[in-house]
Parts: sequence; C-alpha cells; structure tokens
Amino acid sequence: MAELKTKQNDASVDAFLNSIKDERRRKDCQTLARLMKQATGCNPTMWGKSIVGFGSYHYKYASGREGDWMLTGFSPRKQNLTVYIMPGFSSFGPLLKKLGPHTTSVSCLYLKRLDDIDLAVLKTIVRNSVAALKKMNR
Repeated sequence: MAELKTKQNDASVDAFLNSIKDERRRKDCQTLARLMKQATGCNPTMWGKSIVGFGSYHYKYASGREGDWMLTGFSPRKQNLTVYIMPGFSSFGPLLKKLGPHTTSVSCLYLKRLDDIDLAVLKTIVRNSVAALKKMNR
C-alpha cells in the first residue's frame, strides 16, 4: 500500500503563513488560522508543505487502509483559499446559503477572499464539521 505523503510535521505555521507573498492572501490566512483555532480549540500544525491543519483523528477503512488526518484545515492555493471540511457538506446546505460566494467539492470549500463571506457562518461550519467528525469516529 502506498504511504500517505501529506503528514503532520514540525514545520512552523507562522513561517509558512509569513512566506505568502500576496499581502491580502497572507492576512486572510492569518485570520483563517485564528478563526479555526477558536472553532476547534486546537493549535495549528503543518500537514505536508502547504496545509495548515487543526487537530487529528485516526481512520481505518474496510479495506484495511488506515492513517491519521486533520480534523479540519486550510491551504492558500493559487486560485482559492481551500478549507477542508472532512465530513463533507451534505448537512450544511442552509449555512452554505448564508456564507457568501464559494464553491465546494467532496470535502473542500473554495473561497476567493474572506472579505466576501460571513466569518461567523464559516466558524459555525468549521465547528459543526469537527463535532460531526468526532462523533463519527468514536
């Protein structure tokens, strides 16, 4: 079985965030780090080279594959800020309608900039997704 490349590591979150060249993106990421820390109660850690994660959980699939992954996190990708909502979005429809401009995929929430969205709604989505994930993994 192939080993997961993206793992939690000891790299500095502050150094990573401070290395973001675009000032607006850097400030958005610093705001997002504070928001997610408040929502999760977990300190940020680096996962791989470009993901800031919060907390972790152990998973095991029926196939036998298992590993550890973040409860939630984000990455400043080229096109968007990508927020990782691990349980997906099936129960977040009403909140997503209040969030502001965004797109989603299976467990990724894509945001252009934080000025365009309701941060209180984002914080609720993050908090609720972490609670759902913890409940699923008891």
